[in-house]
Amino acid sequence: MPASVNLGAVFTFDSVIGRAAKVAMKMAVDDVNADPRVLSGTKLNLIMKDAECSVFLGAIGAFQALEEGIVAMVGPQSSSIAHMVSQIADALQVPLVSYGATDPTLSSLQFPYFFRTIQSDLEQMIAVADLIEFNEWKEVIAVYLDDDYGRNGISALRDELENRRLKISHKLPLSIQFDSNEITTLLNQSKSFGPRVYVVHINPDPKLRFFNIANKLEMMTKDYVWIVTDWLFATLDSFSPVNQTSLSVLQGVVGFRQHIPDSRRKRDFVSKWRNAHKGVTNGGLNAYGYYAYDTIWAVARSIDGFIKVHSNITFVVNNTNKPSHTQGNDLQLDKLKVLAGGFELVNILLQSNFTGVTGRLQFNSNRNIISGGYDVININQNAMTTVGYWSNCSGFSVIPAEILKSKKCKRLTQGQKLGNITWPGGGTERPRSWVIAGNGRALRIGVPRRVSFVEFVTVKDHQIQGYCIDVFNKALEFIPYDVPHKFIPVGDRKENPSYDALVKNVADNVYDAVVGDIAIVTNRTQYVDFSQPYATSGLVIVAPIDNARTNAWVFLQPFTADMWCVTAASFVMIGVVIWILEHRVNDDFRGPPKRQLVTAFMFSLSTLFKTNQERTISSLSKMVMIVWLFLLMVITASYTASLTSILTVEQLSSPITGIDSLISSNWPIGYQVGSFAYSYLTDSLYISKSRLVQLGSPEEYAIALQKGPSRGGVAAVIDELPYVELFLSKETGFGIIGQPFTKSSWGFAFQKESPLALDMSTAILKLAETGELQKIHDKWLCKMGCSEERTSNSKPDQLHLISFWGLYLLCGAVTLASLLVFLLRAIRQYARFKQQEKDIAVSPSSEPSSTSRHCSQVLINFFNFIDKKEEAIKKIFTQCDNPEPQVR
Repeated sequence: MPASVNLGAVFTFDSVIGRAAKVAMKMAVDDVNADPRVLSGTKLNLIMKDAECSVFLGAIGAFQALEEGIVAMVGPQSSSIAHMVSQIADALQVPLVSYGATDPTLSSLQFPYFFRTIQSDLEQMIAVADLIEFNEWKEVIAVYLDDDYGRNGISALRDELENRRLKISHKLPLSIQFDSNEITTLLNQSKSFGPRVYVVHINPDPKLRFFNIANKLEMMTKDYVWIVTDWLFATLDSFSPVNQTSLSVLQGVVGFRQHIPDSRRKRDFVSKWRNAHKGVTNGGLNAYGYYAYDTIWAVARSIDGFIKVHSNITFVVNNTNKPSHTQGNDLQLDKLKVLAGGFELVNILLQSNFTGVTGRLQFNSNRNIISGGYDVININQNAMTTVGYWSNCSGFSVIPAEILKSKKCKRLTQGQKLGNITWPGGGTERPRSWVIAGNGRALRIGVPRRVSFVEFVTVKDHQIQGYCIDVFNKALEFIPYDVPHKFIPVGDRKENPSYDALVKNVADNVYDAVVGDIAIVTNRTQYVDFSQPYATSGLVIVAPIDNARTNAWVFLQPFTADMWCVTAASFVMIGVVIWILEHRVNDDFRGPPKRQLVTAFMFSLSTLFKTNQERTISSLSKMVMIVWLFLLMVITASYTASLTSILTVEQLSSPITGIDSLISSNWPIGYQVGSFAYSYLTDSLYISKSRLVQLGSPEEYAIALQKGPSRGGVAAVIDELPYVELFLSKETGFGIIGQPFTKSSWGFAFQKESPLALDMSTAILKLAETGELQKIHDKWLCKMGCSEERTSNSKPDQLHLISFWGLYLLCGAVTLASLLVFLLRAIRQYARFKQQEKDIAVSPSSEPSSTSRHCSQVLINFFNFIDKKEEAIKKIFTQCDNPEPQVR
């Protein structure tokens, strides 16, 4: 067992991180040497080398430490130095354990001997991206140090934002030795950008130069959002209480600090720290000091495990060292030796699992410490306030990560929560995160200079006006900030401009937006963003109409022939059935045959008008009438509705019944200049370009339609619904055939990812909810009265028998049942009547008759019986049942 082992440490002594780490590592070495459970009988020596913030000096320091036979190396805190030193450590198989190098790329397979006891910037950038998404911001500006630490950290942020469909709109790199002039230039440059959310990822800066200059440039106001990584709070934690007054320039800043859970070990460590710093409360101690302390313990425990297995530590000559020495300096490269069993020490280190002052220390497969999360800190009124916590397991919460981990790990967007944050300027309302024209330049808004349908948008007397312009201007009133803009008319005053080219100019940054009657179609959405639609559109067919086709027999059209036949038969049936049921009991249905026939027929027809002069007496008749009148009510209402629809629908004289019949014909088709209808008809419906006729105004529409295809005109015009409605409000004799065969809308076009598109969409929804959108529509498009949509049907829908067969079946069943009951009653009475005749009459002998003659005689007698009034029959029955006494 060796008497002592050497441990190297390369870091910058005079730095925010280095000052805390130096003291913490010395305290850790003392504690390890005083603990008999670790490296018992072996003294741990710490060999420290100053890198002085230089990659070159850091590499020299690493070589110097390695010459002294170190078993492992701790540090450096700089990611750039760590890249260099890692390659040296890998060559000599010496583990390099860093408490400060946070560059995510250090965890790659390129550096198998590199360990990190502090959270990687990959974890921190996930937290930053979550905060941006949590506040619903879409774009940010990244300010970073232009070295491995800064570039790779921001690269990780970019990837995380892209996963959330967010983005870094501008990157502002700072040189490693940045000064006040460089910061001033950079921040002034950023004022011309739209986004106002800044992510600042630089090295700890005790002078807070960055925010002092931002404050002087009036960039710490309510229009700005500042998000910082853990460099700021490492800086602030190292301040003495006197220097806490510097927090005034940081009002509203939000950032992250490595989360270190409260524990007895942490409190004991802080107590020792205070004693070492002569009572200055937490003087110079920051998160990196805690992690440096635990790093020494992690390495010491691993070395202890290694010695228990191998009993000793040995080095072997590095055969790759060709020169025996290096002239001009003190480095003796031939003294550099490879640690025997270095890879085994790496495996032991990888299995570390103990509780330190920072909490549980364990490494994952990438040799990074398992994330403990971050504190979310907000600076308000010269104080640092913890407004929540973040962990990769549960996202944002007001509960510390170690408590959440004891529960089920759920990362739900709706469950994310933070305390109240005070933003720059002192407000607590979430900033909107961007401004319009920060450089004083007004938005360039292209406007089509229409020469037809000028009610929508045009230039008149050097003024931009129209329906679309009024909608846009009214929507601006609902946007809670000023939007400086200028309208730029586009067109040659001879014909309408190409709308596809106009929208393409937005993507090419010729214009910031286009306002007008812009149809939202698929190919345009590929390179611009549209607002919420403010008008419903779609392509329709316009053709001549003729109202003279209504004829004298239109009243027959509501029903089909089958329906008419069944309805007529039903009237006859009801007349016959009611006569049968009422004939024996109702004098109104008795008399000469001619009278009875007229009565039955008139009674049936009069039910249609509810004016029956004859009343029904039989209960069976009443039951039949209830069902019949219900059927009649339904049929009458349906007939009335269908006839009304037929009489109010205008029939078209054109043989065109829809887009399919128009495509199959060879007739010419008119379209509006500049409309997307041309490309749709040729590219989507494959209509020959030779059939398409360009029309420039509503007057040309009317002339071409009136001429027709035979006289050099067109059979129909295809255009968007709003144009057609305006055309029909001024012209008669034309109408819309069928329904719109495409569905689209009008909106305002903005550059991709423009935040104004979202705010404009919200404003348009408010216009619709308040009724302002409809008022603007009526103002411009209903000056001569709004036209009712004239829609044709190739053939009006008729009422078929199948729609009413259930009612007819019910009526027939009730009628048949009533007749059956009536017949059974009549047969019963007739049988009783014949029995009483036999009992009373004296039957003389008669000659037998044939069977057929007997049956016919029975039927005749039966019909004669039921022809008698039922009242007379009942009187006969009564006399037979009560015979008068004979007088003697």
